[in-house]
Amino acid sequence: MDELKLVTVYAAQGMLTAEIIKGKLASAGIPALLAYESVGPIYGLTVDGLGLVRVQVPAAFATEARALIAEDDTPLDDAEGPVPFDATAST
Repeated sequence: MDELKLVTVYAAQGMLTAEIIKGKLASAGIPALLAYESVGPIYGLTVDGLGLVRVQVPAAFATEARALIAEDDTPLDDAEGPVPFDATAST
């Protein structure tokens, strides 16, 4: 059953960066989906977690997905890099 569990491998502040990561994973054959609060994209909000978009993959692909994301050292978000994500928080 663990292979069906989704794992967050990246969290972005806004849809654009998350879509880029999802596309990169898809091009490597890794299925991914985006999880986000619906109010953020509707109103264009990117503050207080409303614009947070989590890129999730099946647990079996998590290690490969993280390695693929990490191989490009150019930050996709602000100059500070990706949004910190607490893996212990509920998804």
